[in-house]
Amino acid sequence: MEGINKTTKIQFFFRPFSLDPEIQLVIFVAFLVMYLTSLSGNATIAVLVQINNSLHTPMYFFLANLAVLEIFYTSSIAPLALANLLSMGKTPVSITGCGTQMFFFVFLGGADCVLLAVMAYDRFIAICYPLRYTLIMRWSLCVELAVGSLVLGFLLSLPLTILIFGLPFCHNNEIYHFYCDMPAVMHLACADTHIHETALYVISFIVLSVPLMLISISYIFIVIAILRIQSKEGRHRAFSTCSSHILVVLLQYGCTSFIYLSPSSSYSPEMGRMVSVVYTFITPILNPLIYSMRNKELKDALKKALKKF
Repeated sequence: MEGINKTTKIQFFFRPFSLDPEIQLVIFVAFLVMYLTSLSGNATIAVLVQINNSLHTPMYFFLANLAVLEIFYTSSIAPLALANLLSMGKTPVSITGCGTQMFFFVFLGGADCVLLAVMAYDRFIAICYPLRYTLIMRWSLCVELAVGSLVLGFLLSLPLTILIFGLPFCHNNEIYHFYCDMPAVMHLACADTHIHETALYVISFIVLSVPLMLISISYIFIVIAILRIQSKEGRHRAFSTCSSHILVVLLQYGCTSFIYLSPSSSYSPEMGRMVSVVYTFITPILNPLIYSMRNKELKDALKKALKKF
C-alpha cells in the first residue's frame, strides 16, 4: 500500500535541454515555430481536401485523415513541452496527466503507422488495378479503413499505457525527455522492468514491422506495374504519386524504429530525446511540404484557394 500511495502522489518533471535560460528560450521559439507551422500546414491540407470537389478521391481522403492525425498527434506533446521549456523543467505533471499524454501519443502514433499502410494499399490498387479502382476503393471501404486505423491505434495504446503505469514509481521523478515517452518513463520505475521492456519491444516490432511489410509488398508490385507502362510520361506520373508517400514512410518508420526497436541496453536518453524531436515536431512539418511540393493537383487547389483571397 505504501508503494501505491507513493505512486499515486508522485509528480513528474521533464529534464531541461540546457541549464542556460537563454538556450532554453531559443529552443522554445524553435519548437513553437515548428508546432505552429505543423498546425497550419496540416490544417491547410485538410481544408483544401474538404472544399475542393476535385480532391474528393480515396487518395486525398486518406491524406486529409493523415493531416488531422498529425495535428492531434503533435498537440498531444507540444503544449506541455513548450510550458516546460519556459519554466526550465519546473512544470509538474501528475502521473494521471503523464499516462493520458502517453495514451494519446501512442494511440495517434499507432493509427498514423497503420494509415500509412492503408495509403500504400490505395496506391497499389490505383496503379496495379486502375480499371477496378473505383469498384474496389468504394467510399464505405475507405471509411472502414480510416476508422480501423484508429481502432488498432486504440487497442495498441490502452494495454501499453496500463502495463507501464502499473509499475511503482518512487523517488526519482525527473523524466529525461520532453514528454512522457514509454522507454523514458520505464527507466524511472523502482521495480524490475524486464518483462515490460520485452512486451514493449514485441508489440513495437509487430506494430512497426507488419505495416512496413505490407507497404514494402505493395510497392514491389507497384514498381513492377510502373515498369510495364509504355509511355515515359505515364511512368513519371505514377512514380510522382508514390514518391511523396515513400519519403513520409521512411521518416516515420525510420525514427520510431530507432527508438522502440533498439535494445534497452543500448538505449541513450539523450539520443532518444533528439530523435524524438524529429518525429514529433519535424516530420509533421515535412509531411504537408512533401505532399504539396510533389503533388500537382494539391498545388493547383492551393493556388485556386489563394486567388480567392
